[in-house]
Amino acid sequence: MSFLINGKPLQIDTPFTDEQGNSYPANWLRFATSADKKRLKITEVPDPVRADDRLYWDGDINNPKALEDKLEENGSTTKGLKSIFKEQVRHTAYTILLQTDWAVVRKAERGIEIPADITSYRADVLATLDDLESAIAGVTTVEELAALNLSFPSKE
Repeated sequence: MSFLINGKPLQIDTPFTDEQGNSYPANWLRFATSADKKRLKITEVPDPVRADDRLYWDGDINNPKALEDKLEENGSTTKGLKSIFKEQVRHTAYTILLQTDWAVVRKAERGIEIPADITSYRADVLATLDDLESAIAGVTTVEELAALNLSFPSKE
């Protein structure tokens, strides 16, 4: 929470002077009651919520990052949020699948069957990856991207 005195910001742990010229010590706000604050016309206001820096420049909801890739004049490509988020979900799926790759390698090298629970789980992870990539590709606004549930199934 932040405080205002007569509409002006009032810092915690900073001495201040009221309209009548009365001085108050730095710790006054910490120990003042609601009635004390009201008497001096000190109001509490919620701190501004910073927008997600992954999606917005400088945490400013009015300054979203680009969704689509951009080809620069020098021939390089600046990745947009869709590409970045697709890479992230692919990496997550890769990391999850690594945990059961031993069973796939064992099947390929030695012909030992993959346990059904591992086969089912891997299929769920890959299906979820396909769904997430499709969902990311389908967004048209940063707000839609922010609202996506980008989670994978847990191994039970």
